Amino acid sequence: MSQNDVSTLTEIMTHFTGYVGKRLPTDVIKKLEELRSKEKDELSLARVVYDSMFENQKQADLLDRPCCQDTGVIQYFITAGSAFPYLGELESILQTATEETTKKAPLRHNAVETFIEKNTGTNTESRIPWLDWEIIPHDDSCTIEVYMGSSLVVVAEGMIMAY
Repeated sequence: MSQNDVSTLTEIMTHFTGYVGKRLPTDVIKKLEELRSKEKDELSLARVVYDSMFENQKQADLLDRPCCQDTGVIQYFITAGSAFPYLGELESILQTATEETTKKAPLRHNAVETFIEKNTGTNTESRIPWLDWEIIPHDDSCTIEVYMGSSLVVVAEGMIMAY
């Protein structure tokens, strides 16, 4: 494994992390479209909220900015094989990708060093970004999912709830 390979993977994860902050997943968009279509009164509060969400997504695309100002703490969900060649470097790669995404996307600075109560300005600190690991024995693949947000959002039939 070369330093060039690590740099390439870091760059890919930087772009991917930025992309996740700027675009809602396809299944979420489809569900929001479905729910909006059920609102027959175009002046209802629900319809206005759905329309606002779609306008927000349009502006995020147009301006190349995150679709939410509060991107929260970045979390990576990693399923990696024990033989994945970059397993030992992955934590550092994702830390650097988070720092770079914070500058380039840009992302709001959400990481605070607990004991000194200071915002790092990089979205990184002790254990941030949060890495959730699942290691698969005798495997050399890796899947990384990115979540960012200040709350978990559940889209339920006819309503949106935040936790």
